[in-house]
Amino acid sequence: MNPRFVPCLAVSMLAAASVLHAQTPEEKGTKVAVEAHEANAGWATEHSTLSMLLVSAQGEESTRKLNIDTEERKNDGDRSRVTFEAPADVKGTRLLTWSHKDGNDDQWLYLPSIKRVKRISSSDKSGSFMGSEVAYEDLGSQEPEKYKYKLLAEVQERGRDCWQLERVPLAKNTGYARQVLWLDKEWHLPVHIDYYDRKNDLLKTSYYAGQAKYGKTWRVGKIEVTNVQTKKKTVLTWTDRRFGVKFDRALFESSALED
Repeated sequence: MNPRFVPCLAVSMLAAASVLHAQTPEEKGTKVAVEAHEANAGWATEHSTLSMLLVSAQGEESTRKLNIDTEERKNDGDRSRVTFEAPADVKGTRLLTWSHKDGNDDQWLYLPSIKRVKRISSSDKSGSFMGSEVAYEDLGSQEPEKYKYKLLAEVQERGRDCWQLERVPLAKNTGYARQVLWLDKEWHLPVHIDYYDRKNDLLKTSYYAGQAKYGKTWRVGKIEVTNVQTKKKTVLTWTDRRFGVKFDRALFESSALED
């Protein structure tokens, strides 16, 4: 190599390194979120069975059983259909969610007691889903385009190496001012999320456990959501997951909720 070119090469390398190093926390956070989302993509369809344990502030418990069918969409958010199987007073209740990368998700709720499908308005998406500590807006797929991100730190959480991210929902009618999540560097899944209400006070925390790999896709087996303001808790536990299930495309239409 011509010695005269060595200083130029060194300057170019330093400049490139400087550009990379100069990424803002917002750019770094967005990059981490997008890469994490892509890491667990490509699963196509999924059927799962879920137990939902509701715990009151006084410690009283009730359990619900659900089935969830989900379809991955290439150019938009996922579509999911939740069906309650037990207890009898909620059996047959169904929620259909069309997640979107941009704008509000579309959601419809079928209530067998009145045999009617109700569209969930954007102003109601921050409300409790069937008495749980899970909001309607939590049920859509967490597309990176739905948030503004900021990388806060690289830390250990629950014994795992994580990125600590702040994300701010872009939806106008969200119930959250912001969320802070600890995203596992291996699983590309959250191990802990703090949710802050519109007053920017801590509203609830979610802890994730039972991570397992299905082919190339990581999933959690248990989520414990605690409302720190009301002291209520919801525990979600998966007992079965199956991927590559063939669905009738009509299953994810609102007109099929009454079937």
